[in-house]
Amino acid sequence: MSQGLINRRSLLAALAAGGALAMGDAPAMAALRGGKPFFKRIGKPIGLQLYTLGDMPTKDLDGTLAKLAAVGFTDIELPNFYNRKPADLRAAADKAGVRYSSIHMNMPGPFTGGALSLMSSPQEIADGLNALGIYQVFMPLCPLPDGFSIPEGKNPQVAIGDALQAAGADHWKRTAALLNERAAALKPFGIALGYHNHNMEFAPLPGGTTGWEILMKETDPALVNFELDLGWTSAAGLDPAVELGKLKGRVKAVHMKDVKATTKTNYVMSQDPTEVGSGRLQWAKILPAALAAGVEHFYVEQEPPFAMDRLAAVTKSHGFLSRFVA
Repeated sequence: MSQGLINRRSLLAALAAGGALAMGDAPAMAALRGGKPFFKRIGKPIGLQLYTLGDMPTKDLDGTLAKLAAVGFTDIELPNFYNRKPADLRAAADKAGVRYSSIHMNMPGPFTGGALSLMSSPQEIADGLNALGIYQVFMPLCPLPDGFSIPEGKNPQVAIGDALQAAGADHWKRTAALLNERAAALKPFGIALGYHNHNMEFAPLPGGTTGWEILMKETDPALVNFELDLGWTSAAGLDPAVELGKLKGRVKAVHMKDVKATTKTNYVMSQDPTEVGSGRLQWAKILPAALAAGVEHFYVEQEPPFAMDRLAAVTKSHGFLSRFVA
């Protein structure tokens, strides 16, 4: 047995005896992994949800994707179709040397960004997504209660939160049933459907449950997966690493979103956003937990307002993540 192996075993034993190998001791774990950056270690790209760049892709898609590729973002999630034909979107990606790996598809309404919605025929959805090379769809926002409207002078986010509270558990059960139905319809076409959270899903409901718990319980694990938004989860006062553990085997993607320590626990889509690595999220715990839970795609996302140019902000987030050891 080599002296090096003996020394390594002695180090492991000493660290374990001192409790330094607890999951929460990131520096010790990082040292044992040789200090290799997380994304280089796991061989996965750092992705981006294109929503983060606001109207930049609308004004100049080719130029925006080229700039992202230069930063190092090659795995792109679309927020919608940008009112473009799928073939045109695909051509822009191919030209820039990036790929789309998932897309958010809304219910019918003003936010679909094109003719297709989550309620379009499965064949139409599959044709559009096949042209993009995408096989994963996420519902980005729960359906709003029937008859929903924003009272004059009321904050829209608060109005949504209040409406969902008034609708109660039954609304989330109907949402779960809708996800099951749509996922079953898309599965024969090779398209997977998942759900992306904000923070209103975590609001306490009568009966000691939450919308999130109902969605996890009542969606079929063989059909419906999840995209955990880490920033919104934190804004709801929860530990994203813990929530990832609960979703093991069902969470396919995460939004790597950071929030400032000033973010107060709430359920009405409110947060104090910042670049990844500049906020309170504990990436040394979260990234390994995401990998252990089965996450396949890691997308940077940031909400407005921005403290700097949007491209500069995602460049800063990419720089942090590309060097981060976990």
